[in-house]
Amino acid sequence: MVLDKFPISGQSDTRSGFGDGLLELGKQNPNVIALCADLTGSLKMDKFQKNFPSRFYNTGIAEANMISIAAGLTIGGKIPFTGTFANFSTGRVYDQIRQSVAYSHKNVKICASHAGVTLGEDGATHQILEDVGMMRMLPNMTVVVPCDYMQTKLATIAIAQIDGPVYLRFGRPKVPIFTTEDQDFTIGKAQILLEGTDVTIIACGHLVWKAIQAADQLAQQGISAEVINMHTIKPLDVDAILQSAAKTHCVVTAEEHQRNGGLGDAVAQVLAINNPTPIEMVAVNDSFGESGLPEELMTKYQIDTPNIVAAALKVLSRK
Repeated sequence: MVLDKFPISGQSDTRSGFGDGLLELGKQNPNVIALCADLTGSLKMDKFQKNFPSRFYNTGIAEANMISIAAGLTIGGKIPFTGTFANFSTGRVYDQIRQSVAYSHKNVKICASHAGVTLGEDGATHQILEDVGMMRMLPNMTVVVPCDYMQTKLATIAIAQIDGPVYLRFGRPKVPIFTTEDQDFTIGKAQILLEGTDVTIIACGHLVWKAIQAADQLAQQGISAEVINMHTIKPLDVDAILQSAAKTHCVVTAEEHQRNGGLGDAVAQVLAINNPTPIEMVAVNDSFGESGLPEELMTKYQIDTPNIVAAALKVLSRK
C-alpha cells in the first residue's frame, strides 16, 4: 500500500506550523520582527507576541501600512515577517509589495494564511485563488507553498536565511502531518515523495496529501505514479520536472489555486520550452469560490483526490 509509506503523526493546520516556526526564529535571531494586521490569533503569532513583545507590532487593519513599515524595517537590518489572510497579504497590498518590497529587493517575508477554498465558510471575498500567480510574476520574489504542519514550520525558519522578499502561503484547516522534522527541506528543491514510472503528479500545499492518496488508488489499478512535492513555486525545480517527465512521459499538476497563473502554468511552461509532454491540471477553473465546508468545496471545484485520479487516467490516454 502506498499510504503505508507515509505514517501520519497527527493532524494540524499549516498556520500552526508557521506560528511555531516563527517562535523558533525569534529565539534564534534577535533581528526577526513580526507584524500582524489585527489577526494575531488567526495567524498563530500569539506565541511570538507573548515571548518577544518588543519585537511584535499589531498594525491594525491597515495592511498597506504593514507592508510599508516592514520594508522600512529592513533598512535597519531587521527581518520582518508580516502576517494576515492571503487575500489581504496580496490582493489588497499588491502596489506596496511591488514598489516597496519586490522592486526594492527588501528582505520582507510576506506570510499568508487562510488561502484557497479551504478557508471555507468565509466565502469568495476571502478565498483568494490568484495569489500564487500574482506573486510569482514579481521579479525578486520567492514563492513557497508547504504541504503540512512540519514542513510549514521548517519553511518559516528556512525563508529567514534568504536575502530578499518571500511569499509563504499556508492555511486554516487541519490536515495530516506526514512529513518529519528531519526531512531534507531546501528552498527551490522539490521532494520526490514517491518514485513511479507511468505518470508524474506534481502538487503543492494541501493537494500534496491528496496526490499521495491518488497515487495509492492508482496503484490499486496497476498504475505507478511518481509524486513530487513542489513546495517552492519560484524558483521552480526545473530539473526535477524534466527528469520525471522524461521517465513517465505524462504529467498531472494539482493545486488549490486558479488554473491560470499557478503551479500548473509554471510546470506547463517548463515542459513546453524543454520537452513538450501531455499535461493535465487539477485546479480551480476560472471561478471564484463560495461559502461552504472545506472538503465539500474541494469536491465542488474539482481539486480533490478523485479528480487527481481522473486527471492521471486522462493524461495516460494522451501519451
